[in-house]
Amino acid sequence: MHPSDSKTDPVQVVTIGGGSGHFALLSGLREINEIAITAVVSMMDSGGSTGRLRDELGILPPGDVLKCIVALSPHQQFARQILQKRFQKDRRLQGHNAGNMLLTMLSRYTGNFPSGVAALSEIMDARGTILPVTTDQATLVAELTDGTRIFGEQAIDMPRGHQREKIRDVFLVPHHCDAIHVYPPVVEAIAGADFIVIGPGDLFTSIIPNLVVPGVAEALRATGARLLYVLNIMTKYGETHNFQAADFIQRLEAYLGKRLDGVVYNNRPPADAVCGLYRAQKADCVRLDPHDPFWGDRALHAADLLETDGAVVRHDSRKLAALLREIFFG
Repeated sequence: MHPSDSKTDPVQVVTIGGGSGHFALLSGLREINEIAITAVVSMMDSGGSTGRLRDELGILPPGDVLKCIVALSPHQQFARQILQKRFQKDRRLQGHNAGNMLLTMLSRYTGNFPSGVAALSEIMDARGTILPVTTDQATLVAELTDGTRIFGEQAIDMPRGHQREKIRDVFLVPHHCDAIHVYPPVVEAIAGADFIVIGPGDLFTSIIPNLVVPGVAEALRATGARLLYVLNIMTKYGETHNFQAADFIQRLEAYLGKRLDGVVYNNRPPADAVCGLYRAQKADCVRLDPHDPFWGDRALHAADLLETDGAVVRHDSRKLAALLREIFFG
């Protein structure tokens, strides 16, 4: 019997991602009472406070996990104000945020990173379970079409100069061990899921780093869960420049080793003025033609998912959750 076959059991939803897209997704899913959430989080962040803690103290980068805890907390506004507040006065603490330091301390005291995550989740009453995709330290490496290799999530994320070859492949290099291993509870969560939601997020720095951890793609190929991908609204220079919707899916499925069951996408273009600002950064709206025979038997789920507040284009967490709720229970 599947975990959610009983009417009284919640629908088991596993999310896979990292960064601000994962934050938006989880902020919306938190409001759906009939589901149980397990968030699987990338551990490859190398920038800012997170990168310094990794380099100075040799710990797993806490930044993306912290975003998930804040997203799943009913005290989100308070959590963002306190946990994301940056120290300024102490020389060693300067530039770090309070949440990263607290998570680091809890991990040290409990003896491991997942226990520290669980402890901070308990403090913040976070709804759901947050799992690092791996507890092995590793660096993300991108290989470009000209053979050049770029080391580190931050360097891949921020291309230098005005021209860069396309990313051909990404892989992980372990720090202190011969190989990288998936954190076992991640495999268990995937096996017991009803739905797995991948994205939204930067394809090569937030999504695929989870899939190249040995054991993750294998678990996704073996699961009976419906596999959904939340398509990005905009392309990103240095990662997905000139990508159409099908390009995202082809690259993702190549790493998954299986076809997606469905694609969730925004069908409301941003305002022309906003698109103009993005074009100046070499970013464009992702276009999806639902009549393209490429889609085959993949289900297409479209709605206005656009957050309209300000000049930053992103998914509206409530709109995204409303569409996903229809998919889960429709």
